[in-house]
Amino acid sequence: MAGESKESDAQSLLKLLAEKEKEIDKLKQDIELLTKVKNGAPSRADISPGDDLTKEEVMRYGRQLILPLVGVEGQKRLRNGSVLIIGAGGLGCPAAIYLAGAGIGRLGIVDYDAVDESNLHRQILHHESAVGSSKAASVAQAVRSLNSLVKVEVHDTQLDKSNASELVSDYDVVLDCSDNPATRYLINDTCVLTKKPLVSGSALRLEGQLTVYNHRGGPCYRCLFPTPPDAKFVTNCSDGGVLGPVPGLIGTLQAMETIKLVVGECPSYSRRLLIFDGHSGAFRVVSLRPKQSGCSVCGDAPTITDLQRVDYIAFCGRGATDKEEGLKVLDRSDRVSAGEFAQQLRRTDSSSSHVLIDVRPRLETAICRLPSPSINIPFDELDGERLANLCQSIRQQSQDFETVANRPFPVYVICRRGNNSQLAVNKLKTHLKDCCVAVKDIVSGLDGWVQEVDPNFPIY
Repeated sequence: MAGESKESDAQSLLKLLAEKEKEIDKLKQDIELLTKVKNGAPSRADISPGDDLTKEEVMRYGRQLILPLVGVEGQKRLRNGSVLIIGAGGLGCPAAIYLAGAGIGRLGIVDYDAVDESNLHRQILHHESAVGSSKAASVAQAVRSLNSLVKVEVHDTQLDKSNASELVSDYDVVLDCSDNPATRYLINDTCVLTKKPLVSGSALRLEGQLTVYNHRGGPCYRCLFPTPPDAKFVTNCSDGGVLGPVPGLIGTLQAMETIKLVVGECPSYSRRLLIFDGHSGAFRVVSLRPKQSGCSVCGDAPTITDLQRVDYIAFCGRGATDKEEGLKVLDRSDRVSAGEFAQQLRRTDSSSSHVLIDVRPRLETAICRLPSPSINIPFDELDGERLANLCQSIRQQSQDFETVANRPFPVYVICRRGNNSQLAVNKLKTHLKDCCVAVKDIVSGLDGWVQEVDPNFPIY
């Protein structure tokens, strides 16, 4: 019995010794990994694609290295990967900083615009000191300050069909962080022709959307939207407004989808659309229709095979820019400049009577008003009974005015930028044909007032 007990103890000790030897081997591997590079980590230029992770990389990315999604091989793919972000605004800023934090090897930033004070509430990588400077360079500076291992490439230019293919073809994944239809179609077509997956995001007011196009036989943007929306109904953040956390959320999710693509995992929103409603805080996912055989760019017999043959501005009805492009509805004779209207206000004789109609939404009139009495009727409400009552009031004033001044009664219409005011003038002229009035809009609206009359007037 004593012999059997000793034999059992010996087997237990041998088993324990084997386990300890395994632990020692594992520790040796860890030590070898952490001390692979002596006297500090090399620069990115000194690291070959197949090199093991450096001590600095292990320490920096340790929290994601232990995730099954990433691991050592996934981190190497990130280090060797490249991503192009088109748009350094509300979507591009969070996408860029999280991709840099994750260790993407090469990050390209495309944006032609300069930082404006109105950008700062949502485009979180730009600081007050950057106002007036390049957005692409501002994002690059923020990325470099977070992670010096990331190579950042600044493309301070507007994406167009002359440079799109060359830019896009040099990267693995493309992020559409733009804000206008013409650019979205151009990015989509370029990604299809260069065979790049496209992570697309959008945000407006309190709503956001996200999907991945052109991934493993999935649909492209044109499959879902073969024709663009009417330019008159296209709204961007400048017109419709946006709450900063909405593009922040969508841009962050764009980075998440991009990381999955680079490490070789399937993205969550290929052939699916994520819709976020900030009012209710709800997320909804809808399935998208599959790739269309009749698509003009990715279908069985594509008609778009060369970007140079596509007129994206004509196709979408407006330019490929986030900046507001003024409507041209009225003749110059039906318009007055802000400076001319200011002269009208300075007149003191009885013939200077007029009516000023402000067709901005009520929320906007609470922000600022011109220093002249005005009637606020939002453009969307300038119809039916409200329009009839307004015209009746103008008729009565015009009769008294014509008797004294012997000229048409002046009616001015203003809005934020001089677009809805032109449409409102056409409405009023149609309903006031029977009386002696001169209905004109103020060119460029409140923006024009700031430029020509009062640079200290609050603009938004």
